[in-house]
Amino acid sequence: MTGWSGGAGDASERIVEDFPLLRGEGCSLVYMDSAASAQKPECVVACTSDLMRNHYANVHRGIYGLSDRLTTRYERSREVMARFLGAGSSDEVVWQANATAAINLVARSYGGHVMERGKAVLISEMEHHANIVPWQLLEEERGCPLRVVRVTPRGDLDWDHYEELLDSGDVGLVSMTHISNVLGTVNPVEEIVRRAHDAGARVLIDGSQGAVHMPLQVKAWDCDFYVCTGHKLYGPTGVGVLYGKEECLSAMPPLFGGGDMIERVRFSGTTYAKPPARFEAGTPAIVEVIALACAVEWMESWGWDVLSEVETRRSEELGSGLRGMEGVRIYGESEGKAGIWSFNLEGFHPSDVGMMLDDLMGVAVRTGHHCAQPLMEKMGVQGMVRASIASYNRGRDVEKLLEGLERIMKMKGKRK
Repeated sequence: MTGWSGGAGDASERIVEDFPLLRGEGCSLVYMDSAASAQKPECVVACTSDLMRNHYANVHRGIYGLSDRLTTRYERSREVMARFLGAGSSDEVVWQANATAAINLVARSYGGHVMERGKAVLISEMEHHANIVPWQLLEEERGCPLRVVRVTPRGDLDWDHYEELLDSGDVGLVSMTHISNVLGTVNPVEEIVRRAHDAGARVLIDGSQGAVHMPLQVKAWDCDFYVCTGHKLYGPTGVGVLYGKEECLSAMPPLFGGGDMIERVRFSGTTYAKPPARFEAGTPAIVEVIALACAVEWMESWGWDVLSEVETRRSEELGSGLRGMEGVRIYGESEGKAGIWSFNLEGFHPSDVGMMLDDLMGVAVRTGHHCAQPLMEKMGVQGMVRASIASYNRGRDVEKLLEGLERIMKMKGKRK
């Protein structure tokens, strides 16, 4: 793994060299769909291969050296993630399949058994489906009303409406995104938590987008729960993280049974292990967990100052270019937004724009409703084009995207 102490322009050129799919003079791919899933650095690819080739065994169960050594690496990965999250203890880190699974665990275990029946859950209009549907299921099963905080036309949380809903006095949980996967809005976690706690509610933050863009301090923010997913953190698929305060996790019953989640099994009854093992039934994603820790250490080796500087510069370049183009409508203009830009071109279906960008320029962007159909409905569209920035994006990537959009808009003139 490498690091860098120079400027953002130089850093982006060096960072991209860590990514096998993107490096080299002959590479024509411009990858701007990192909000969906990030590319993987060489160290993660090598770690995965090495584990499978040379070190694989099951964990927590074997007394032989191979298993013992891998168990040590597996649990060390939990410590790495606790440090990355700013958690108080590695025992507050629960491995899950992804952020969606982590949200569902909280909804079914905390919402279904700890939170008082009939207590309301607050979300916002900018949520991903993964932070909507689990709470709808909870409402159906336990009568916990789902209430939705409005989003302003600029893409910010409507704080007056948030306070109004909290003032109802019956809110048990607030579950909101850290960074909108459509609008790029960065929600102030500490303020969300403070106001919710003042109203007697617990808080879950969906950090699927937030974790990759900024330092996390879940303990300092006083979060009750924070979730994120490995594949957006330059790591593998099939692994995600639930952070939960010790007091919250200890009060929650397990969702799945079997494997290491037990303390003692008898036919007359079973007692459960303490968290986090209580929520990790069966053989875990061993290779993926260790590879995710490798990805986190790769990010730490570069440092947040460098990664954030690169992303901020690229985002500003992209935002400036989009704003300067006639016929482009941008969705989400919140101050200090992350490098997630959703837009449409006048006269073009977003899917057509995405295909033409790929065909003409080799630029990969996302199109569609971005798993946020209620937000699309609010915005009055069926879908959008989304370009998302990562630390490996260079200035030339933004230039190729903007050039592609200009060429597409010229086609509109020819069609007339």
